[in-house]
Amino acid sequence: MNVKLIWVTPDAENIMAYCARVSSPHQDNPEYSGLLRYCVENEHWSVFEMASLCVEITTSRAISAQILRHRSFSFQEFSQRYAEVTDIEKYQARRQAAKNRQSSVDDMSDDEKQWFDEAQHTVQSCSLRLYYKAIEKGIAKEQARFLLPMATSTRLYMTGSVRSWIHYLRLRTKPNAQLEHRDIARAIKVIFCEQLPTVGGLL
Repeated sequence: MNVKLIWVTPDAENIMAYCARVSSPHQDNPEYSGLLRYCVENEHWSVFEMASLCVEITTSRAISAQILRHRSFSFQEFSQRYAEVTDIEKYQARRQAAKNRQSSVDDMSDDEKQWFDEAQHTVQSCSLRLYYKAIEKGIAKEQARFLLPMATSTRLYMTGSVRSWIHYLRLRTKPNAQLEHRDIARAIKVIFCEQLPTVGGLL
């Protein structure tokens, strides 16, 4: 998993405050932290649509499918129809939570974790070997990719307004989000807070 900043609206917090003061005679007021805090606390969300941020995310197809569900964002993702796959992600074994079907618990034995590691290695080695064999035989990449597992690595660009990022980060940093997705959201939150420290401090 990897996350990095691609771009952000220059002077984003100041721009949002300037737009928020469109009806005020003091639109050029350089102080904005109190205003942005007030807008968050009172859920005046439209102002946070005046600035945007784009990040690059490297993860697996399984996790990217969860990310792509956030439809207020715009996405550009690595295409397995045009480029060959080179990597497959490896993940930790966790037990299904007893009461929450969408959660898991990290309490498995070392033997169980080792078995899962070996199972992943077996599937990944076989999948990649057959995938490259299919391409060697002239089978199109868009067809050969059906031999690949959900853990296949992908890269995508995710662009959204500050409003969308506030919603995404609040939702996906919660304990009930899948750990692998939560790790991505936490990494994005670090970037978000660096670029928008006033708004980030309110998350």
